[in-house]
Amino acid sequence: MSIISNLFAISPYIALFITLALGYLVGKITIGRFVLGGVAGTLLMGVLIGQFGVQIDPGVKTIFFALFIYAVGYQGGPQFFRALNFKTINILLSAVVMTVTGLLCVLAAAMIFDLDTGTAAGLAAGGLTQSAIIGTAGDAISKLGGMTEEAQSLMQTNVAVGYAVTYIFGSLGPILMVSWLIPSFMKWDIREEALKLAEKMSDGKPELAPGEFNAMTDLVSRAYKIPADSKLIGQNIQDVNRELIDTAIEMISRDGQSIEIDKSVVIKAGDILVVTGLRQAIAGHIESAKHEVALPRGMVLIEENRQLVANDKRLIGKTLAQIKAETNADTLRGVYVTNVIRGGNSQNISADFIVKKDDIIQVTGSPKDINRIEKGIGKRLVSLFSTDYVLFGLGMVGGLLIGLINFKIAGIPVTIGSGAGCLVSGLFVGWLRSRKPNMASLPLGASNFLRDFGLAVFVGIVGLQAGPQAIDMVKENGLTLLFLGVAVTIIPQIVSFFISYYVLKIKNPIEALACVAGGRSANPGFAALLEKAGNATPVFAFTVTYAIANVLLTLWGPIIVGIISSQ
Repeated sequence: MSIISNLFAISPYIALFITLALGYLVGKITIGRFVLGGVAGTLLMGVLIGQFGVQIDPGVKTIFFALFIYAVGYQGGPQFFRALNFKTINILLSAVVMTVTGLLCVLAAAMIFDLDTGTAAGLAAGGLTQSAIIGTAGDAISKLGGMTEEAQSLMQTNVAVGYAVTYIFGSLGPILMVSWLIPSFMKWDIREEALKLAEKMSDGKPELAPGEFNAMTDLVSRAYKIPADSKLIGQNIQDVNRELIDTAIEMISRDGQSIEIDKSVVIKAGDILVVTGLRQAIAGHIESAKHEVALPRGMVLIEENRQLVANDKRLIGKTLAQIKAETNADTLRGVYVTNVIRGGNSQNISADFIVKKDDIIQVTGSPKDINRIEKGIGKRLVSLFSTDYVLFGLGMVGGLLIGLINFKIAGIPVTIGSGAGCLVSGLFVGWLRSRKPNMASLPLGASNFLRDFGLAVFVGIVGLQAGPQAIDMVKENGLTLLFLGVAVTIIPQIVSFFISYYVLKIKNPIEALACVAGGRSANPGFAALLEKAGNATPVFAFTVTYAIANVLLTLWGPIIVGIISSQ
């Protein structure tokens, strides 16, 4: 054992990565419908491995939590600002219900079990996982009159004792509640509900799970044989393509041979035209379906999808038909529009669709033809696989600066904190990315890694730091305080959930669960919900309730001290 302790003393990060590996391994264990999950598993393994006395700089936990919460905000930013409406009031009230119920539970426990002021405040800090209570309660204790310095010091020590004993279940309880207990009781499938909410938030466009794909591909190629009475006979390919918006003639097969398209090529009877475009747009554009034939064997058609950001002032406010007429004149085979994205959402394409500044227009065609028309539309969208480190760095700086903001409410100091600051910053940068597509790129793979790895490190260090103190304090104080912590953790969540669901009418399962996590400022619980959901749908409800909970729970410290010390 001493060898392991020495190893962890020399390199504590070995202990951290062992915690992550074993935590996510344990998290895969399934018992019936119950799956512990990687977050809860990492927390428990951190407590166990923490018995070796692992010392890791607390700043590491802070920065990785900041990365986690920034990535969460970035991914949820566009949906968050779209979802702001009057229903936010109910979500705000949900947070008030949770925090007030937590306060009442702490006061009831203190009165029934005759807890001193410091222990009661520590119970609130650990059971409600609001570390700021330690500071506000300790400051309030130092200002109590008629008390010796020794008595004040003992009370402040008891704040830390109560916090250490109850903090572990205070972190684990919300994980179990939002990822297992409540969903099991309500018979909810979190992933399924998250997919439904994501589809609703994206105007009916389904969100695909890993490995899934849409078998009804939007882009198709079809072949049509030109009959002797066709109106297209004698027409130039360029003239025909000029009238098409979301389809194009890309190839001609004549007498069994593909012919090179140039300005001199005109359509003849018996030609087979290969038309490519959006599935719903092809039918009826060139020839009726009765003239469709099989695509010639061995035919190869190489095209490119390229996304262009509309920023040419001459085109803003014009229709797609007008834009194509002005930019597509010199193309040989034809370039057609396959998607238009505005504010992160795909739009319905039509000839009279009016383009706005910073719309993303996806055009499809040969690279040579796209090069000809690109400069007439706007800049090419930056690579989907590169990170804009300038905006990423500035976003993190902004979040950390916001976290330094502090103010007073009724004389009680309240600090925003780096977590809330980076969440706000991430939300803003994610929203900015949806409005200005060439700015603030953070690819999905990169943001997922920041989110998942940042969370794993944060939870692992929480367990490593809290483990030794909690075990020691349980030995000294018995199990009473531990069970009181369980009650303070569980009861407010149950009360808040049922009031939110049945009274405040927050009926969407994902939003209701996110309110439970956010109303307690329960970051590990929120992380577990995100893990189960597999997308950013819980972000909106969590963000709103988390902001309210951070302020109210911080205020409970001096209120608890004031009420209990007056008894």
